[in-house]
Amino acid sequence: MFSNLLGYSVSKVPTVACPFFMPSRRLEHVGWVRPPRLPLGDPWGGTCHARADDIFEPPEIQQRELCNCGYARSRCDRFPGGEAADAMRFSITSDTGGVIRMVYIVEKDHAPASHGVLEFSESGEVSGVSDLLAQQARAFLESYLQRRVRAASV
Repeated sequence: MFSNLLGYSVSKVPTVACPFFMPSRRLEHVGWVRPPRLPLGDPWGGTCHARADDIFEPPEIQQRELCNCGYARSRCDRFPGGEAADAMRFSITSDTGGVIRMVYIVEKDHAPASHGVLEFSESGEVSGVSDLLAQQARAFLESYLQRRVRAASV
């Protein structure tokens, strides 16, 4: 937690997810009166793919604090060294005519390493990117669609 100039306490949750995290199920929002905006929209559970030959499901607390939030290089013993990306960031750029466009940015040392645009139709299919990137994008999209439905019903 840190305070901004107006003295309000703000949660300092990174808005990026670990590039080796494969989300597979939504986790419950616990411990928050109003959940923070997490990198994939909501907290997700899943598996670590940092070591391709050893897919691993970390304890839930680690998934919440590291896998969902990225920049775990110095905090996660499974995070590879070298030139591996540190995080992935997603944002919806348009939602019209049944097509949702999303931009993604793969980050290394807090700077863009690569980026691109994904388009989703109702099917949610995406191609031309890694399975990890595609699954994180689908998780972000699912969280976005739930928020859109909730906003429309208010």
